[in-house]
Amino acid sequence: MSYKGTVKNGVVILPPEAKLQEGATVEVIAEGPEPGQDPFVAAARRVKKARRHWPEDYRQNLDHYLYGARKTS
Repeated sequence: MSYKGTVKNGVVILPPEAKLQEGATVEVIAEGPEPGQDPFVAAARRVKKARRHWPEDYRQNLDHYLYGARKTS
């Protein structure tokens, strides 16, 4: 038998038709992304590439390379 429940304030709330004996051992398997895992960030990491043709200081001077602003270092 299996039931689907919802977590509220750290407690699993089961539907009213779930009749379990007091002290019964249960297994909880969470569905969906892991806590702290953002699906967008995970997808971005999968397509991330090294940018070897970019200058070494592009992070500090991005405005310089995009818009011609003065370099910061």
